[in-house]
Amino acid sequence: MVTLYKRINDKLQCLLCPHYCSLLKGKTGICGVRKNTGEKIELTTYGVLSGFALDPVEKKPLYHFYPGYNILSIGSFGCNMRCDFCQNYHISQKIPKSLVPGMTLKSIIKESIGAENNIGLAFTYNEPVIWFEFMRDAAMMVKKEGMHTVLVSNGFINSEPLEEIIEIIDAFNIDLKSFNNEFYRKISGAELAPVKNSLKQIAASGKHLEITTLIIPGLNDDGKEMASQAEWIAGELGKEIPLHLSKYYPTYKRDNPPTSEITLKNLFEIASEKLDYVYTGNTHLDPKQNTYCSECDALVTVRSGFETKTLNLNKEGKCTCCGNLIYRNFILS
Repeated sequence: MVTLYKRINDKLQCLLCPHYCSLLKGKTGICGVRKNTGEKIELTTYGVLSGFALDPVEKKPLYHFYPGYNILSIGSFGCNMRCDFCQNYHISQKIPKSLVPGMTLKSIIKESIGAENNIGLAFTYNEPVIWFEFMRDAAMMVKKEGMHTVLVSNGFINSEPLEEIIEIIDAFNIDLKSFNNEFYRKISGAELAPVKNSLKQIAASGKHLEITTLIIPGLNDDGKEMASQAEWIAGELGKEIPLHLSKYYPTYKRDNPPTSEITLKNLFEIASEKLDYVYTGNTHLDPKQNTYCSECDALVTVRSGFETKTLNLNKEGKCTCCGNLIYRNFILS
């Protein structure tokens, strides 16, 4: 197992994420859940659940990983970013005073095995990388049962712990919150470069990867910035990497108006010039949620909300019209 802290004089420094929090005894890091107990940095939320639900895999969102199936999804508390627009601020930015473990690992795995139409276990809702030890143990157990694992994350993690996570996670959706470091620094309390490095590391591993950008009016909705983001994804990660552009609604500390449909459409068109698979989320732009073959443009998946119907696909996830591989991870229903 990777080393997650080191001693520096009277402090312990956390090595999990690029904040490198240096903690006196009794103090917790920016994430709110990793605490210096004097001898080590301990995860205070091991086994503590904030959410437990059987979700469509499209809700993560993952559109190219076993479309039409469900995944048991769990989360806890805390985050190593401070986004003032956080959609899950009630669990990511507020840590309960009393942290009581909920279900046991064995119970979670049992539920995962028995859940309807379920492909495995997803770590989501708050920021899962700060839940490292519990996530590792749960992922290893569920994979022993022949099921799959998913991580929905902000990608703000150091390369060594990420390498260990990559070994136990089958599919990733990473939030690329902006393609502007000033946004990350001012709005999220983080940096862009480590997230880009995480994306490159995941893509190079061959594990399934999708990306989500929440479009906030006036902050990250610039067309030139989206063009740069799409060009970077295509060049560094691959033009086949799905990009989800999600509609923002005012919440937490930010009151910008909701993202307009026109803005989403424009950014969709810009990103689609470089990328094969671009989608819109949190919106009723249904045609922008469907999947078309990148080679012959045949319609291969129709989505309405979280209802999914596949067509023109063989059992290998290839387009029956031209033979192009659409989904590497697919079960013909």
